[in-house]
Amino acid sequence: MLHSREFKIYMSIMIIVSLAAVLIAAFFSMESIVIVIITSLLLIGISVFFTKARYQDIKKLSAYLREISSGNKTLDLRDNREGELSILKNEIYKVTMLLSEQGEQLKEDKVKLNDAISDISHQIKTPLTSMMILVDLLKEDHLPPDKRKEFTRKISTQLNRMEWLVATLLKLSKIDAGTVQFKKERVNVEQLIAKAVDTMLIPMDIKDQKLSIRGEKDVSYMGDINWTTEAIINILKNCVEHTPDKGEISIHFSENPLYTEIIIEDTGEGVSKEDLPYIFKRFYKGKNASEESAGIGLAFAHQIITSQEGDIQVTSRKGTGTKFTTHIPHVNFLYF
Repeated sequence: MLHSREFKIYMSIMIIVSLAAVLIAAFFSMESIVIVIITSLLLIGISVFFTKARYQDIKKLSAYLREISSGNKTLDLRDNREGELSILKNEIYKVTMLLSEQGEQLKEDKVKLNDAISDISHQIKTPLTSMMILVDLLKEDHLPPDKRKEFTRKISTQLNRMEWLVATLLKLSKIDAGTVQFKKERVNVEQLIAKAVDTMLIPMDIKDQKLSIRGEKDVSYMGDINWTTEAIINILKNCVEHTPDKGEISIHFSENPLYTEIIIEDTGEGVSKEDLPYIFKRFYKGKNASEESAGIGLAFAHQIITSQEGDIQVTSRKGTGTKFTTHIPHVNFLYF
């Protein structure tokens, strides 16, 4: 404190003012001089006392910051006293906690990234290994034409699978990074469903599955039609894959003052009770999942719906089919 330039200047001004007051008091009486001297000494003493106390608080604050920089985030600097220094302490504590939370979040993100890279490597490695084996078989000179055609078809299937996998993962990474700007436009649900169903008509036709669609023509919501179409396609794809030949898939949509509802239901094999809580988890493959399943379709759909402030739920029982219920709140309700 004594080495502080500001403190030296402050004390010099206090002494000069006190001496000036003593000289002025000398024109009146000796009693005035005594009163001025005592008052000046008291003011200087009180100033020194409070300045010392403030410097002690600043030292504690500096020690706290050093502890924080060394990695100790358990210290609590907050106090409930009034004053600028107390406000500063509380604000520093808030910033420290925020930085600590961000640091923990970064650690979690790194773990998730490592897990995702590991899962992606596994997902891509499987079709690559399969294709390498098929390519080696195609090199045989005496391979029958029908086998050559079959192996070529399998390679094409694996390539299409890898293309879809990489494209979906890229879209997921964009959503995770927060770089996707979802539009807020009026979307007609009937047109949305028609657009999504159009891509699944051939797989449904191959399995001779029946499709029923019910809903009013004017049902709509505020959102992004292209991204929501991606979500609906992935839900339909899951239903088609897990519904047997000649099975049924139904789509029903409606709206109320709070939200727009889209229900997609199938008559497939259903989801086991053990798998149901993890059905939207990325790279999770249930007991009934096919070997070609990558475990990201439903996770992708879930991410798209929730990123638009929506909600998606699934109910299912083994052997009785699966029901996906999507709710997209109306904008006016969200921001009321």
